[in-house]
Amino acid sequence: MSKQIAVLGMGRFGKRMALTLSDLGADVMAVDADPSVLEKISSQVSFAIEADLKNAESIAGTGIENMDVVVVAMGSDLTASIMTVMVSKELGVPYVMAKAADERMGAILEKVGADRVIYPEEETGARIARTLMSESFMDYFDIDKNLCMLEMHPKKEWIGKTLVELNLRKNYHANIVAIKDETGMHSFVDPNKPLEEKNELLVILEKADLGKLQK
Repeated sequence: MSKQIAVLGMGRFGKRMALTLSDLGADVMAVDADPSVLEKISSQVSFAIEADLKNAESIAGTGIENMDVVVVAMGSDLTASIMTVMVSKELGVPYVMAKAADERMGAILEKVGADRVIYPEEETGARIARTLMSESFMDYFDIDKNLCMLEMHPKKEWIGKTLVELNLRKNYHANIVAIKDETGMHSFVDPNKPLEEKNELLVILEKADLGKLQK
């Protein structure tokens, strides 16, 4: 059975979240106060519902109590965010994720019941900063407080060498989990095949060891 997810607020972040979740196979309920916004995405989600997200009765009328997850995506509207988090938890939604514009707003949303608060602009800034620190880094993803995943090109000194020769686990405390070549991304990594400049690597390592790869 598909996961039932409601995304409340169809700004840029909420719209992208709703469409991506739908593409990934979730049953998505998109909610916004603007019917013209909902009309544009109604064919791409399971349900598109108009509601005043500052009004408790209007929020409750959407049927969010049937959702597995509610995403509160109005990061710039504190009143609407507080109301939607509170109503969602009062109605028994198991998991509520809320977008916050800053730490003060995030602290308030946690106090009224949000299970997780996210700071998209801050997190995006951190990702971009990581990629700027090395010519090899293409993208950066947090896994948890300790682990991260990098998408990167082989460092210049790695090109032409095999993973056996490089011994990345010992020298960099890094694990290659997939390699992309001209045929696509492959989870099977041949440790005896020399790396090429055009390869793209997915690497998992502890954040404390990032400096080794940046040098």
